[in-house]
Amino acid sequence: MSLKITLKANERMIIGGTVIRNGGAKCNLLIENNVPILREKDIIGEKEANTHAKRIYFTIQLMYIDSDNLKIHHGVYWKLVHQLIKAAPSTVGIIDQISEMIVSNHFYKALKFAKELIYYEEEVIRRASKSVASLSVG
Repeated sequence: MSLKITLKANERMIIGGTVIRNGGAKCNLLIENNVPILREKDIIGEKEANTHAKRIYFTIQLMYIDSDNLKIHHGVYWKLVHQLIKAAPSTVGIIDQISEMIVSNHFYKALKFAKELIYYEEEVIRRASKSVASLSVG
């Protein structure tokens, strides 16, 4: 069964490790085999991976689209995970869910949990910034 994807004008996506950008008009693609696919909204570039959670997401993204270097990406992932858990032990629950998906080779599902980790990290940073700001004002 084919997967139908509608791309907006100039929208990017990754199909099987290849970055594709649509031209000036909306188009439909039919993917007829099983390959890794990421839409633009789910892609984080290396420069955007500027926090621990985003670097973890980026690494999982590489696992998903670059299976030839899976061993390297796994090593980077586990290093990042240990650093994050050391810095923020409250992330261990989400990290466990992500890691379970990774060891099962369900990288796309791992990316979904990694998005939750990014949101969680943003919330923690926001709260910490608010607390620091309230201390400075007083």
